[in-house]
Amino acid sequence: NIMENIIQSFSLNGKRSLVTGASKGIGASTAQILAEAGSDVVITGRDLEGLKETQENIESLGRKCLVIEADLSLENEANKVADKALGVFGTIDILVNNAGTALLENILSTSNEDWDKVQSVNLKTPFVLAKLLAPKMIKQKSGKIVNISSVASEFALQDHIAYSVSKSGLNMLTKSMTVEWAKHNIQTNSVCPTIIMTTMGKLAWGDPQKSDPMLAKIPSGRFGEPREVANLVLFLCSPASNFISGQSIFIDGGFSIM
Repeated sequence: NIMENIIQSFSLNGKRSLVTGASKGIGASTAQILAEAGSDVVITGRDLEGLKETQENIESLGRKCLVIEADLSLENEANKVADKALGVFGTIDILVNNAGTALLENILSTSNEDWDKVQSVNLKTPFVLAKLLAPKMIKQKSGKIVNISSVASEFALQDHIAYSVSKSGLNMLTKSMTVEWAKHNIQTNSVCPTIIMTTMGKLAWGDPQKSDPMLAKIPSGRFGEPREVANLVLFLCSPASNFISGQSIFIDGGFSIM
């Protein structure tokens, strides 16, 4: 049955996923779609109400959902998340490093503290979580890691210094993980969206004076939706993408070709 074969290629039945920053936006959409594809999901974030909403959506599909409230900008929170996730599920097969923060300031006004916070959430946390979850993936000879990066990883934007540097580092983290872990059948990839109409996206780009010049650089003429990013993440977490690793895939309506 052709349809069954296609569904099998994208099925996550029996898999256990961890999605950070899953209370809203791209993280919530991603957690939802992984559950739709058959995965049980661990979700983390700071906004407990948002997490509970995501949990309800996932459990209504008949999947298990573990909520871990955590502020990944704090020391040792990533360790706590990994310990709890492994404690309940035994193994995490799929890690989606989605939690991110953006403090939009120019170079001279970016404080050392703000710099450290952005690097900690956007770059150190994905490194720590992957390091803690990978041994089980290596042991079972399968795993998927998807790092949510940004077009700002390759394109310098005004007032994005700390953010851009963290996302550029995240893409290199992806490549390094591939060099070390692809031989264990673990695929690691980065997803690099342009502006996505999440709460954070609307906050940063809601003003037409800011958004119009950016829209002019996107051949598709619009910003993205969270579900569109989640669809790409599903592909990268599924058996359909088993030979894709170490890539930074731009999902940007053509922004990066201009």
